[in-house]
Amino acid sequence: MTVDTKDFKQAMRQCAGAVALVTVGAEHGKRTGLTVTSACSLSDNPPSLIVCVNRNASAHARIREEGAFAINFLHEDHALLALTFSGQKGVNGDDRFAFGQWTRGETGAPVLTDAVAAFDCVLAQEFETTTHSIFVGEVRSASHSAAATPLVYLRSNFHTPREIRESVTIGDIDARHLIWTDFS
Repeated sequence: MTVDTKDFKQAMRQCAGAVALVTVGAEHGKRTGLTVTSACSLSDNPPSLIVCVNRNASAHARIREEGAFAINFLHEDHALLALTFSGQKGVNGDDRFAFGQWTRGETGAPVLTDAVAAFDCVLAQEFETTTHSIFVGEVRSASHSAAATPLVYLRSNFHTPREIRESVTIGDIDARHLIWTDFS
């Protein structure tokens, strides 16, 4: 028995995701990319990330061909850029790079210069599912901006995270109730 697709999508809309652009293509005219909320860290040894990409996306085949890609996490001023790379603005392929400020990463992949965090990766592994591939990227270079406010997607809208309380320290009595070991 499987869950109803509509119920699954409604439940997933309640889970916030960091908004990122996956970009690929060392040569102008052959670059492409897409907007995702399916990118996250995998390991720090070696530094690596995973991203899930629909096999129908133009970037999918290009990632395989290039053997490299970048994951660019967006900040609050990048909502229009996220929509552009999602295809909702009618802009495709290399034309999407007319928006934003780009540089070339160590692998040749396009890297957004003012991203919250950007990871230039070589394709280390790929796992296929029915509709998507899970790409494992081994990080060759990384950059970040601690001052930028991350962009997240939740309940079909863009948001920015907000702190709900002051930072917790290990010596804080309330923190003892939040330690991960308490959950196991």
